[in-house]
Amino acid sequence: MSSDVHGRTRRLELSDQNLRDFEATVLASSPDGIVLDRSAFYPGGGGQPADHGVLIWQGVETRIEGVRKNDDLHLIPAEGDPIPPPGTTVRAAVADERRTALMRTHSGLHVLCGVVFRDYGALVTGGNMEPFTARMDFNLPEVPPGFKETVEAACNAEITADRRIDVRVLPRAEAFAIPDIIRTATNLVPPDVEEVRIIDIVGLDTQADGGTHVASTKQIGHIKVAKIESKGKGFRRLRITVSD
Repeated sequence: MSSDVHGRTRRLELSDQNLRDFEATVLASSPDGIVLDRSAFYPGGGGQPADHGVLIWQGVETRIEGVRKNDDLHLIPAEGDPIPPPGTTVRAAVADERRTALMRTHSGLHVLCGVVFRDYGALVTGGNMEPFTARMDFNLPEVPPGFKETVEAACNAEITADRRIDVRVLPRAEAFAIPDIIRTATNLVPPDVEEVRIIDIVGLDTQADGGTHVASTKQIGHIKVAKIESKGKGFRRLRITVSD
């Protein structure tokens, strides 16, 4: 199966991260979820939450408050909203401000990951994000003096450098031949995945990732390392905010 198809749905956001509006046909629907033949709603994963948005059809609007992944991608309608029946053509819109904020935040986390790996050799053990705020955990036994300020300055230097952020899909063997392609302490790419999506912040960070990103580091804005927490022996949590 192609890497841009989940169940019966072609995932449009994987090839066009700036797509916000699209037309689609409803394949199945109930108050528990709506399956489309094509969708630009990011379904969540890798710490990035699912998109929100709306479906417009026959003069009515259905608000989408999330996505559930199983055999199909089910768009989760707001409680009480009308449900388009199978066969309906809908005009869909992804909530732009939320998605753009998450793209900037996700790319900011990759800059953080690249800086901490490059300068301290630490791997990621976990992470999560909401619009403009995020955390990332590292297997970092020691925190040297001035670490917080040094990391923040290094991240913002990479943003100012306006590094291009490229997306490509490679066969599994070719992807895993790239040195340090997995930046997590545990390889989270399922063994049955034959094609691996790569996010490359050119000159800084290359890793397997399924999320959405901005086109260059300058579009992230500014990173602030808000807090560093100890999460047990040898593990540190860095909390960041992203702003203009």
